[in-house]
Parts: sequence; structure tokens; C-alpha cells
Amino acid sequence: MGSEPSRDCLTGKGGGRDHRPGAAGPAAPSGRQHHLEAGDQEVTVTEVGATLRVYRVGGVPVLDGFGEDELCRDGRGQLLIPWPGRVGDGRYRFRGEEHQLPLNEVPLGNAIHGLARWASWVAEPLSARRLVMRHHLHPQEGYPFDLDLAVTYELCGAGLEVEIAATNRGRLPAPYGAGAHPYLTVGTPSLDACRLRLPAATRLLSDPRLLPCGRTPVDGTEYDFRKERPIGELRMNTAFSDLVRDADGLARVSLTSPGGRRLVLWMDAGFPWLMVFTGDTHPRLEDRRRSLAVEPMTCPPDAFRSGEDLVALEPGQTVAARWGIDLAGFRVPA
Repeated sequence: MGSEPSRDCLTGKGGGRDHRPGAAGPAAPSGRQHHLEAGDQEVTVTEVGATLRVYRVGGVPVLDGFGEDELCRDGRGQLLIPWPGRVGDGRYRFRGEEHQLPLNEVPLGNAIHGLARWASWVAEPLSARRLVMRHHLHPQEGYPFDLDLAVTYELCGAGLEVEIAATNRGRLPAPYGAGAHPYLTVGTPSLDACRLRLPAATRLLSDPRLLPCGRTPVDGTEYDFRKERPIGELRMNTAFSDLVRDADGLARVSLTSPGGRRLVLWMDAGFPWLMVFTGDTHPRLEDRRRSLAVEPMTCPPDAFRSGEDLVALEPGQTVAARWGIDLAGFRVPA
């Protein structure tokens, strides 16, 4: 995002608020809680991971997040930097050098979702409706590269806008990818009767370790949601590509309840990939299939090994990508 919002934004009062629970009590597991407000919209972003913990409109959840007294689970609202998805064995080669990442998905032997989602981020409130979260990702074992990260959250009249930006402060080119992990909810106890529109022509196939092992067109398959239709009982933990974009260059995914309440998640050209997860494998039974993770990604899973759409961020270079949520169809009964 530039110095001015790209859409007509609502006017807020004061600045973003920063607080911990009362001094006499324990701190929240996700650290300081940073709040944005605009009209009937409210957002909470956490110190830990710059995580989008809450997004509500008129008191109604737009995202299926987690409580202030809870540890973030299932990636809810987290940022996936400097890679989204998995790196098989955590081992990759970049510019002729071998690197070994810590394995944080031990049962499958993968490194998953980057290095920034459990780190502390520094808040820079710009107004009641706009906030920048910053983190310096220092060189470390497995990722000896130096990045400045900045994520901007902004509430506008149309909904929420998010920009993810990274600048290489090191002396070497750095492998880089990014993603976000919001869970959309339209107020239904199950996804089965919800209608999904997903403008993607291709999906990735995955092996038992959830690593890519091929790709196939969605034509004539149960994964073809280019025309809106019910999700039914389909289980997805699936990456999609070849996104069809509208005239403004944005790709739009919509989720609609049987009562007509609709959310639209959009992403700009910086996100040529997305992951869709129906939540069937959540450890808690009550979390399963009640919301849909729609994850914009700059590259596919395992891009550190395949190199596909992986950015080689040169020293001093900045790269940014934008996504957001459009509320135009949300303010109706569920």
C-alpha cells in the first residue's frame, strides 16, 4: 500500500491501541493486542507473529480466529514468511549452497510456514484504522539471510486490506516467499452447504507428506469451482494455480452461506497461488469444517526446493503483495 489507501476508507478516531491484560494478571500468549476500528468493523492484530486474531463486522466474526487467552492453533491468521507451506526434509539448495532448516512438522519430516509466525513484531500505529507491523528477520541457521518485514493492515469502506512487504538488508540474494492463513466464516456450523467460487484452473497433487508431486487441470473434477457451487463433503488441503483474474487484475474467491451471506477474499498479481483447507484434520473436533482457510501465496509449497515462483530477493530490493477481504455481501442475515 502506498501513502494513501487505494479505496475510500472510513474515518476513525485516535490511534491504534496497544495493551496487555491487566498488570496483575498474566500476559496474553500472543503478546500485545493491537486494535483497529472503522465504522462497524474491528480488527485485532497480535504482537506474536503480527497475527490477524480477530476481524468482526457489527460484532459478527468474519474470520475464525482464537481467543486472547489462547495460543494460536492451526495457523489461524498467521503470516507465512519467508516461505508458505512445506519444505520437504527442511533441506534446500540456493545459489550453490546447501541449507538445513529446523523441522517443525516432525511427523512428516517437513519445515512448515516460515520463521516469523512465532516471533515478536513491533507495532507502528498510523491511525485508528491503519497499522504497520515490523520485524527484522536476522540471519540464522538454515536461513542465513537478512530481511526487514513490514505488514500493513488497513480497514476501508469495502473491508480489510493487507500488504506484505520484505526488503533484503543483507549482502547476499535471499530466497523469499510469503503467504497468509485466514479462515473465512459465514456463520454456518459446517462448510458443506456453503457455496464456493474459486477461479483456478489447475491444482497441485500431493504425496502422503503433503508435498507437491504433480499437477492436473480441474476441468471435469470435483475441484472445479470456477462456477459457484456447494462444497459438499469434499475434503481439501489443496494448492491451486492458474488463477483467473478480473479486469482490475485481482483474483477473487467467494464463500457464501445458504442464507446469502458472502465473503470475498481478493489477491493481487503478487499472489499467483492459493491454498484451500477445509479443516478436516484439525486436532479439535469442534474446529473441523466450520470455516475455510483460503491462503494467498506468492509461491507453491516446497518452492525452496523446486524454485517455482520463488523470489531471489537481491540486496536492497523490496517486494510486496496485497490481499484483502471485501464485505459487500456480508451484511445480510446468515
